[in-house]
Amino acid sequence: MSRRELSRRGFLGTAAASLAGAAGSTPQSQTLAKSPGSGLPAQYGEPYQLAGNRLYFHNWHYIRPGSFEWKGEDGRNVGLKDAVAPGAARLAHTDQPWGIRIVAQRAERVGPILRPERPWEQGGSMALTCMIQDAGMYRAWGGHFVPRQEDVQEQSHSFYMESSDGLEWKRPNLGLVEFKGSRANNLYGGSGGTPFVDPSAPPAERYKSIGMDELSPEICEEYFRRRPNDWDSRADRRSNGRLTGLTGSVSPDGLRWKTFREPLVVLFSDTQVIAYYDEALGKYVAYTRAWVLNERSPRVPDGRSELFDVGRRSIGRAESANFRQFPVPETILEPGPNLLPSDALYTNCKTTVPGAPDHHLLFPTVWHTASDSTSITVASSHDGRLWHWVPGAPVFTTGPFGAFDGGCVFAHPNLLELPDGRFVLPYTGYNVPHKYPRGQYKYSPGYALWPKGRVIALEARAKGEFATMGLAPPGRKLRINALVLRGGSIQVEVADLRGKPLPGRSFAEAAPIIGDHHWTTLSWNGQDDLGHKDGMGIMLRFRMDQAQLFGLEFV
Repeated sequence: MSRRELSRRGFLGTAAASLAGAAGSTPQSQTLAKSPGSGLPAQYGEPYQLAGNRLYFHNWHYIRPGSFEWKGEDGRNVGLKDAVAPGAARLAHTDQPWGIRIVAQRAERVGPILRPERPWEQGGSMALTCMIQDAGMYRAWGGHFVPRQEDVQEQSHSFYMESSDGLEWKRPNLGLVEFKGSRANNLYGGSGGTPFVDPSAPPAERYKSIGMDELSPEICEEYFRRRPNDWDSRADRRSNGRLTGLTGSVSPDGLRWKTFREPLVVLFSDTQVIAYYDEALGKYVAYTRAWVLNERSPRVPDGRSELFDVGRRSIGRAESANFRQFPVPETILEPGPNLLPSDALYTNCKTTVPGAPDHHLLFPTVWHTASDSTSITVASSHDGRLWHWVPGAPVFTTGPFGAFDGGCVFAHPNLLELPDGRFVLPYTGYNVPHKYPRGQYKYSPGYALWPKGRVIALEARAKGEFATMGLAPPGRKLRINALVLRGGSIQVEVADLRGKPLPGRSFAEAAPIIGDHHWTTLSWNGQDDLGHKDGMGIMLRFRMDQAQLFGLEFV
């Protein structure tokens, strides 16, 4: 499947996040957040509740900012109205983090992970464009493209594969699409988008997807009659005979798809569109390509409107309680001063983290247009709306010259955990640069791989300390994923929400962590229970020295 075809079907793309609410709903700035299931205003504060059983430090969200007090010579607190001689008061800190930083880790490359085996896979290129883990099975969707030859017409196929370990892929005979007189193959009709599982849906619509496609004049006329102001004028490319929109599809099994006639929203997003159902919001969220450019001045009648020459490719996001109708996405991430002015966020690759569905990551492909080269960076978010670049990027770059991915690379969802603990992210690697003449181009799927799931580290090069926000622990034991130099250590203290160490769970009783630990259970004087009462919130304090902390797991 060519890059043009991949883009048209929603297989390659750039994406983003928006603060827009459901189409036709009250703007979020005018609503009160609701406590889940209560209908009452949310109560903000501690303890925080995790959506999964793992906690990662990809941003500062779960780390206490700390507090301070001024104390007089007698050790008592002094306030703004107290009379104290200059220099007589001293600053005292409580749980203020110091000596730590967040650093993204470089991924290893593995691939190609698929080789042509069946007759319909010969003579072309393959890409895995989506991978999920569902009911203990790894499931993957992709595309195969055969370029036009003298005796062969240009062909593209959508295929499905499955695996028990994420490494060895089987091609089940689906019986859905005929190829050379036989339906004994793993081809399916395709949805034009990227599949995801909707945990809130009835069985007939358990799988959903969103893609982009061209719209007929009749469909556009119906859409504008119902939603005259709810569209992005940047989608209006009718001078080129094109008007495009996001299309939605539903399926009971991810293979037999029904596509809605009316678009979800009219916009131009010529890249992979990624969507999911956010259980915390109770809404569907879509990440699309966004275009950053100002409105044209009305004072100059002969201005320019060419999107590709003027617009800067960025990432957009939209959310809706109704999967049949989305608002116009809002830009949530654009190339900033950390990139060159000629760089573009070409794809988004939105994903969550295994074991932590409330930890959101973006793996955008950055297209360096000045050299027509690519790299993959990473951004993090605690809610999918507010995003931050993670220091240490890029995490993945184009392969060496002559390799299958030596031209350009594009990441796809989702970040998944293999049975041995490694994290993998599928990507498509091309043998030539993105805009290189395409007469000889080929592409294949690969994995960006992080050993032991170590994607982002909370690091203390020397000594450092921090405390977590208060947590409602989803387990009574705590396991750690960390790497500590021989001269360093990690010690953990368990405290109540007021900061008082729990009996027997102080730093003095903590067994130090030294060396390479992949989900090692923490203990205090030989006891591995966290020591809290049921229904009690806790906070965790860390003392680190020459250490990298990659994650925590409650069991």
